[in-house]
Order: sequence, then C-alpha cells, then structure tokens
Amino acid sequence: MNRVPNNKAWWLVLPVFLLVAFSAVVPMMTVVNYSLQDIFDPSSRYFVGADWYRQVLRDPRLHDSLLRQFVYSGCVLLIEIPLGIAIALTMPAKGRWSSLCLIIMAMPLLIPWNVVGTIWQIFGRADIGLLGATLSALGINYNYAGNTLDAWVTVLVMDVWHWTSLVALLCYSGLRAIPDVYYQAARIDRASAWAVFRHIQLPKLKSVLLIAVMLRFMDSFMIYTEPFVLTGGGPGNATTFLSQTLTQMAVGQFDLGPAAAFSLVYFLIILLVSWLFYTAMTHADKD
Repeated sequence: MNRVPNNKAWWLVLPVFLLVAFSAVVPMMTVVNYSLQDIFDPSSRYFVGADWYRQVLRDPRLHDSLLRQFVYSGCVLLIEIPLGIAIALTMPAKGRWSSLCLIIMAMPLLIPWNVVGTIWQIFGRADIGLLGATLSALGINYNYAGNTLDAWVTVLVMDVWHWTSLVALLCYSGLRAIPDVYYQAARIDRASAWAVFRHIQLPKLKSVLLIAVMLRFMDSFMIYTEPFVLTGGGPGNATTFLSQTLTQMAVGQFDLGPAAAFSLVYFLIILLVSWLFYTAMTHADKD
C-alpha cells in the first residue's frame, strides 16, 4: 500500500521561518544596504560601493581591537575549557550533593551581564571592595582603572567566574552520558584515573567540547557589557574590544556607513573562525 506523503507539518514550521526572516535576514540586509551608502540624513543617501569596506579594513582601530579580541578570546578558551573539564570531573555523579553542585554552578549564569560588571567594579575597588581592599592590605598596588595589566586580569577573571560554569555543566552532562560499561572495563584492566580520562572520558567529550568551544569563542568575541561597565574600555584603549569600537563608531560618531561595513566584517570574522574550529574538531573526531 502506497502512502501519500503528508507535508502539512511544514505549515507548523512556517511561522518559525517567517520569524527568523524578520528578526535576522531583514536586519542583515538593512546593514548591507547601509554599508554601501553614505548617509547624511534619512532623505540624503549616496551610493559609495565598497569605499566603506576599504576604509574600515585600513582603520588602525580595527587592527588594534581585533588583536586584543583574539588575545582575549584565546585566553578565555585556554583557561575556561580545562578548568570546566576539571570541575566537571570533581562533581559528584549522584545524590543530593550532585543537585547542590548543579545549582551552585548554574547561579553565575543567571546573573545579567551588566550586573556582573557592576559586581566586579565594586569588588575590585580599594576603598569598598573586598578584593581591592584585601590586595591593598597585602601591599599589592592593584588598580584596574589605571593599570593595563590589572584591568586585563580583572576582566579575564570576571569572565572566568561568569562563564566557566557553562563549560562545566556541558562537560558534566557529557560525562554522565558515558555508559558505565566503559568504566567497568577500565576497572577490570586496572586502568589509572589518567588512563580513564585519556582514553574514555576525553574522547567521549569531543562533541560536547566542540559545543563549549564554539559557544565560548562566539560569546567572548562579542563581549561588550562586562568590560564596558567595569573599565569603560580603559585604561586608555587597553580593554576596548571590537564590539566597543563598533559601538563608538555607530553611536558615538554616528558613522552609519563605516559602522555597517565594520559590523559585516566583524560577522564574517566570527563566522570564519567558528567554521575553522568546527572543521578542525570534526576532522579530529573522525581520525
């Protein structure tokens, strides 16, 4: 008996496609349109072609911000991925303690980004903040508002405190999904804890780690609120990342054409690096 395919379910998916088109595709095309025009006011626009792209790619602010952004995202991945794996390995697998650990790990993720920046802004002050006052009492000259190294370390520690929980929870879910038969075979072979991690846990976590690396890279590469609230991009331009440079160009200077071109270049950089991460990790998984 031949069954007639029923495609009515696609009508249920249609609202999602329309919503995505409205919320993503239409704004994207608007930005592309702005990047090709010189806009003086809503009624005065002139087609300039690729001039804004050439100007943006030669802008030293873009080069400096891009270098800072790559260094920052690289530091975030190098710290948070191993730390998240280590935390997940130490979390209990069952019982009340496991539920308590999951709740504690999820708490930083519930705090809004601007609140995180405000918390660390107060926490790091030498007059009223616990961290700043403690370091001052120990004789350490700590000033995240005036010292470049202190500002970078504070922003990095703030990000690690806020987002390592995401990596830990992803790795924890991946570890709990490993069948117990692998551990039973390891106990029979008297494998060490390092051997179990190297040959069982880490290979089984590859797909989870791919998600964690992708999420943390994209989020760290687009970071804006936390360093803006904490340091305002300072001291000088030490913690001014790509998103802040773009905001200054679009909102502060109202250069809509260059800002639109800048945002598209920004988007393509994130897309390219994410694709490279995905390709490298999927090929390593096949090998």
